[in-house]
Amino acid sequence: MALVTRKDQDGVAILSLNRPDMLNALSPNLFVELREHIDAIATATDDIGCVILRGEGRSFSAGNDLKAIQSGERAPSPHFQAETLEAIERLPQPVIAAVQGHCYTGSLELAIACDLLVAGESAKFCDTHGKWAMSPTWGMSQRLPRRIGLLPAKEMMFSGRVVGGEEAVTMGLANRCVPDADLDAAAMDMATSFLANSWFTLRADKMLINAGLDRTLADGIQYERENSPGRGPDMEERLAAFSKK
Repeated sequence: MALVTRKDQDGVAILSLNRPDMLNALSPNLFVELREHIDAIATATDDIGCVILRGEGRSFSAGNDLKAIQSGERAPSPHFQAETLEAIERLPQPVIAAVQGHCYTGSLELAIACDLLVAGESAKFCDTHGKWAMSPTWGMSQRLPRRIGLLPAKEMMFSGRVVGGEEAVTMGLANRCVPDADLDAAAMDMATSFLANSWFTLRADKMLINAGLDRTLADGIQYERENSPGRGPDMEERLAAFSKK
């Protein structure tokens, strides 16, 4: 059985963590399959304009699979999981996480490597590193403060408390919160709204925003001036269609 499945629908690649009986726990083997999909999607910009990452069953993911690690299961390299999250960030296409149920620790790190997040009402976000006397190595200490701000991030990490879907929206962790029954449709609606615009611009926007995060405001503005790819190949077609309305 595939640990991660892929379904392509109208320009959207839907990746599903597929261990529902284990609450989609993040085993090393699951990461190997996820990485294969990510690498394939990165080269499919003509066919895939947006990505949705979701979990089968009642949880997005309960987090790192400690039992798999204890049993001797190993990733191909020491930082393979962290590098897979970086590969998600580097994808040319926008990536939407659709989260229901548990989204704990490693799976929270996975979710915030995505560009956007739609939460179900059952979503539970939590960093449990402290519960197990562990420290983050997949990027939590850097991505979470950038996502929600320094004080909320420190409070979440220091306390290990659970944040629900509605609060996740309030604090900037999620874009919106919807009933669980509507979660997949809401993520697809978001993706479809993006794909109505130029895929060229979607990729340019993501590239420029992410590059700017590593720079000061002034340097980021200069980077945009020097690296913006300019007009897309579909610009003339879009202008012509607009003029006919």
